[in-house]
Amino acid sequence: MQEKKFGTAPVFFTAISTILGAILFLRFGFAVGTLGFWGVIPIIILGHLVTIPTALAISEIATNKRVEGGGEYFIISRSFGINIGATIGIALYLSQAISVAFYVIAFTESFEFLFQYFLNSHNFYLPRQVISIPVMIILGGLILKQGANLGVKALYIIVAVLAVSLVSFFIGSPTNGGIAELSFAGLEPQNMDQFFVVFAIIFPAFTGMTAGVGLSGDLKEPGKSIPLGTTTATIAGMILYFFIAYKLAVSATPEDLVNNQFIMGDIAFWGVVFIPIGLAASTISSALGSLMVAPRTLQALAVDKAFPITKINSWLGLNRPKDNEPENALVITCLIALVFVAIGDVNAVAMIISMFFMITYGSLCLISFLHQFGSSPSYRPTFKSKWFISLLGFITSFWVMFKINTAYTILAFVLMTLLYIYIDSYNKNRKGISSIFVNFLFQFNRTIQIYIQKKRVIHTDEEWRPSAICISKNSFKRDNAFRLLNWISYKYGFGTYLHRIEGYFSKNTNEQAEQELTKLLKNVDTDNYVYIDTIISPSTTTAIAQSIQIPGIAGMENNMFIFEYDKDESSLEEIDEIIQDFNLVSSGKFDVCILASSRKPLIFKNGIHIWIKTADEDNANLMILLSFIILGHPEWKRGDIKIFDVCKESEVQEVQRQMDELLLSGRLPITNHNIEIITHKEDTSVKTIINEYSVNAGLTIIGFREKSLKHLGKKMFEGYEELGSMLFINSHSKKVIE
Repeated sequence: MQEKKFGTAPVFFTAISTILGAILFLRFGFAVGTLGFWGVIPIIILGHLVTIPTALAISEIATNKRVEGGGEYFIISRSFGINIGATIGIALYLSQAISVAFYVIAFTESFEFLFQYFLNSHNFYLPRQVISIPVMIILGGLILKQGANLGVKALYIIVAVLAVSLVSFFIGSPTNGGIAELSFAGLEPQNMDQFFVVFAIIFPAFTGMTAGVGLSGDLKEPGKSIPLGTTTATIAGMILYFFIAYKLAVSATPEDLVNNQFIMGDIAFWGVVFIPIGLAASTISSALGSLMVAPRTLQALAVDKAFPITKINSWLGLNRPKDNEPENALVITCLIALVFVAIGDVNAVAMIISMFFMITYGSLCLISFLHQFGSSPSYRPTFKSKWFISLLGFITSFWVMFKINTAYTILAFVLMTLLYIYIDSYNKNRKGISSIFVNFLFQFNRTIQIYIQKKRVIHTDEEWRPSAICISKNSFKRDNAFRLLNWISYKYGFGTYLHRIEGYFSKNTNEQAEQELTKLLKNVDTDNYVYIDTIISPSTTTAIAQSIQIPGIAGMENNMFIFEYDKDESSLEEIDEIIQDFNLVSSGKFDVCILASSRKPLIFKNGIHIWIKTADEDNANLMILLSFIILGHPEWKRGDIKIFDVCKESEVQEVQRQMDELLLSGRLPITNHNIEIITHKEDTSVKTIINEYSVNAGLTIIGFREKSLKHLGKKMFEGYEELGSMLFINSHSKKVIE
């Protein structure tokens, strides 16, 4: 068991020393000189619209459950799932590792006097790597030998030096070109067209607020230390930046602020000594902080098997026995940092690294928002932020990314996507939607449905769309009814399919229902659009009575019921059940579809044949609407609709006139080519005509009236032996075709 060594102070000092680091000493004067005091204030505010919500989000999540090694990575991976978490975690780790190089390179700037001496006295340009590479090697060696304890001990000294440097700056005097007499009103903004360019340079300073979170695995009480240390450092840093901005603005001209990166040294009391020492202290502390945090992120990734080779995961996941330091991960981090230190210029990399940090912060805010909105009973943090603050942090993070550099933002997302696909490919066993998303979707769906119900939204005839329900005990024998429901649900409609377990509800039947539901879900294609469930009932009648009283999956009331029987078996029992239950369904104001399933191959390109009676407009309109809905499914993309109307010879002209009127008004969205009027001869039955014309149809649709079903009974379904699958339709009310 790893010993937890640290309290709140290391979290605070690691964060504050990183916030008040290289950017403050080397680039903040440039920002004030470029934009002016009132121009740089929005940068501080905007930066903290990202960092403060992130700090609050981290604090909230950390007080909900134990935050183990890996800090931000642990929080993200345990919330979004390990595959998504590993994707963001690898980007986060690279950001942390390259940040070490950035801080070491910045540290060498504190030796500007030495570089100037060689240049002025010996006309020799001394490369920065002469100092930066040895410093990187020494830092890596010290951490490897002494571990995180060295970094924490050094933090106290470094923060003390940093404090002295800032005091010397605030008590310092304006430079010769100072403008100390100006008031707030005279410090107007300027060059605001460069706002986001300057923001991109300054923002890395604010990212230090999460530096202490990476120590989570070494904290005695992370649930207490992370919230207190992180939020305190963030707020303290923001306040100090406001005062530093004002001090710079009233102490030097904009030209000096822009052109002299050591302008703080010219302003500070004994600035030639204190400011370089403060810069050295802050950059070394930031480098130490990153060297403590980055290896722990890498180790946590390896423990979660984020990399494709088992031996690499095992090797990186090891701790040094004597002090539990992630020694191997530290070696890799030092090597990566050393490469970028040797390059000497990380400006090109810094932009995309900032993008990855923004993705991390946006993700943390999103996690907090989803947790709060999802309202899972297991999410009970003792420190609570507000959902709108977390949502603000998430939106601001990604908005700022695009404002800084759209190309880099897109590149960052592309790289993250490719990395996720790769990780997901060798960790297939970790697929599945994380509970945080499930909880969010549950709450979102509930909120929408309650809103709709409160507003009492009424669906008029013009707004009609099918919300169908189907109950079947033959799910594992034939899938015709399910396929029909899927066609209806693909784009325009909604479908609920209930597999009936015959019997009464009990422990055994409930277990059977769970097993068969699992089997059904495994059997369906990935392009399924139907909600599937089971229902335990002793008969179809009782199952129907139960199901038609509850709303559909879309939240709207179900308005269509689908029966199904095997047409080729001529199952009298199934047809008798349908006839018996028709009145029950009809009493609920449902449209009724009776699917006569055939074992003949279904040839989609042969299309859908509709047999209508012009006088029966209620059924006709529903059949036409439903046909177009079904035809919208990709399986029917090569099919078309043909409408047939059988009438007496004396009625042909009137029927043709009615059809032309419908076509002219646009109420039938088809052409004359799709309509055929057939003269009914007395010696030929209508069923014979239908068998002749629709023998090869993919699906044949026929309307029926309630009176016909009562009068003819099962005979109504007989006499169609030549046809394939058929759909008998009874419309409860008239559907308007607009």
